[in-house]
Amino acid sequence: MRSLDDLLAASKLADALSAEQLERARTAIVVRELQSGNYACRRGDPSNVWVGVIDGLVKAENLSDTGKCVTFATLPANSWFGEGSILKREARKYDVVALRDSCVALMPAVMFFWLLDTSIPFNRFILTQLNERLGQFMGAFEHDRLHEPIARVAHTIADMLHPQLYPSRERRIEISNEELGHLVGASRQRVSQALHVLEKSGLIKMAYREITVLDIDGLRGFGG
Repeated sequence: MRSLDDLLAASKLADALSAEQLERARTAIVVRELQSGNYACRRGDPSNVWVGVIDGLVKAENLSDTGKCVTFATLPANSWFGEGSILKREARKYDVVALRDSCVALMPAVMFFWLLDTSIPFNRFILTQLNERLGQFMGAFEHDRLHEPIARVAHTIADMLHPQLYPSRERRIEISNEELGHLVGASRQRVSQALHVLEKSGLIKMAYREITVLDIDGLRGFGG
């Protein structure tokens, strides 16, 4: 089982803080285990925590009044999110739910703002985080409008290895076809078909609930 220290180190957050700041942040963070289907936070909640994923897989989503679901992001281990809502001091505009048994880190907003006030490197970290996430969302919007499902799957897999938002030392993604379908907005069958095409193209290698990326540049440029 991964630990809070693994998250702090892998997400590059430790590089942005002094030893004293890192220890104060670590002491303030609350670690919470989630079973599949449990919520880390709900739409309408006050944005009083910054959320990191220690282990597992969670997604940010919204449900319409008619029950239609839109997934904004699927968040694997080593990722942090929710900084925009904290900075705007607004109610959270999405649900965060575990797709499988997961473990999250909750940094209180008070600590988040203290780090902003005391650490220039932390400010740069947050600015980069916001900029990269904006670029990812703009890319996802373009893919949704302009590309076929196979290309959307390819770009989604590449996005899950984003070095800033979802840092990982490996090119291996633990995710099921159903979980990937939630993010892509396609059925499990369509995702399975797309994955087989990408595997035949030499871009990925598939195993049970696991995708190994062989050519990330090929995924990013697929269908472009």
